[in-house]
Amino acid sequence: MAGKKKQPRMSPKDLRKPRKKKVSPLVKDKIEYVDYKDVNLLRAFISDRAKIRSQRVSGNDRQQQREVAKAIKVAREMALIPYAQRVVTQRKGDRRRGRSDRDDARYEEMDDDPQLEMRSDEYRDPQGNGDGDAADDAIEGEATE
Repeated sequence: MAGKKKQPRMSPKDLRKPRKKKVSPLVKDKIEYVDYKDVNLLRAFISDRAKIRSQRVSGNDRQQQREVAKAIKVAREMALIPYAQRVVTQRKGDRRRGRSDRDDARYEEMDDDPQLEMRSDEYRDPQGNGDGDAADDAIEGEATE
């Protein structure tokens, strides 16, 4: 058998395009010291839910990220920045209402079904005694005898 030479497979890491490293806002603005009182600067490193953004997202190196995290934590302690921020999201409709609408429609269809009416007549008490449930009436009759 003449075998073909197989080329070594490349891992997904090798196939990815090399990313351009993000530049930190600290480097752009040439900030040497991260002050916990500079709330506007710290908000650049916080998500909309008040979580500290990662190094990869913010573009900080390790030392900068450590300084930013400490400053954010001190600012939170001093109540300059919230620990958590509530984000209100809109839903695409009330789930309960949609479900009950379907249930109502199903029961309306059942009310109009003549076969169900015929079956319900079979279960009625032929003598017309009681509330219409022959099985319950039979059990009650046994108990009274």
